[in-house]
Amino acid sequence: MDSINKPFIEQRADPYVYRHTDGTYYFTASVPAYDRIILRRSNTLMGLKDASEVTVWKRHKSGKMSEHIWAPELHYLDGRWYLYFAAGRQKNIWKIRPYVLECMGQDPLRGPWVERGKIQRAKDDIYSFKAFSLDATIFEHRGNRYFVWAEKVSVGIQISNIYIARMESPVKLATAQVLLTTPDYDWERQDIWVNEGPAVIKKNGRIFLTYSASATGECYCMGMLSIGEDEDILDPRAWKKERYPVLASDSSLEIYGPGHNSFTTLEDGTDICVYHARSYAEIEGDPLYDPNRHARLIRVEWDEKGFPVFDYHNTVE
Repeated sequence: MDSINKPFIEQRADPYVYRHTDGTYYFTASVPAYDRIILRRSNTLMGLKDASEVTVWKRHKSGKMSEHIWAPELHYLDGRWYLYFAAGRQKNIWKIRPYVLECMGQDPLRGPWVERGKIQRAKDDIYSFKAFSLDATIFEHRGNRYFVWAEKVSVGIQISNIYIARMESPVKLATAQVLLTTPDYDWERQDIWVNEGPAVIKKNGRIFLTYSASATGECYCMGMLSIGEDEDILDPRAWKKERYPVLASDSSLEIYGPGHNSFTTLEDGTDICVYHARSYAEIEGDPLYDPNRHARLIRVEWDEKGFPVFDYHNTVE
């Protein structure tokens, strides 16, 4: 059990690993203070564990981007490095919106990084980023780039849904939002109704999108959608949603609240799921401010139908 429950990088929630075209690995994540963006770099995936950590950006003292610096992702688009993250503001800490930084150099650990502001919605989109919005990820498919994020509806019960739009540029959307998933099932509605933290992996002729559901304590878990690679990515009816979570707490292994994952590969091409979880169930106070969501790794196996299998016993050494 020790090897199964062993953290990859401690106290780093919402872990994101990017493997660059030259094979170099980069790591970023939310830090417990929610006050900065960090990066690590290594020639190997496992080398990220002990790699030096560099703070590349710090929150503002007031105004926009001054609180709750959450879930950064590093992407290399059109020959430039970009960091996408969510942030609130000091006088309204829950006014969370998605922002982007652009690196003016080719070394993301050295920068300099320039603020490009909030992600811009398309001209015909009057809804996106009007309410609590976070956890953006980006993927490319057949010459198009897509932006996927979580956003609460601006009226009523404040449910967190996941939306998708095609991108015009690294800082602007080209199309209006399309709803991909809303919390339909009981396991998505524990304490609060949430779908968030999307991540994408493509394999076997399909695009798989995992996401996290429910509150951030023991009930936090991972669900999954998928779509055929020949189907219309912006057609919500073409996406298939799995009835049950694909990864959930396991008390026998002392793994609690798994979620907000990303995908990468080992040097040999083996698919890896990077996720966070705690080693205990009981939390004092708000789970959001418990610092012990540790980044962890499991190998992704594939079943006879070509779908991913997430099993804690598939450890990465």
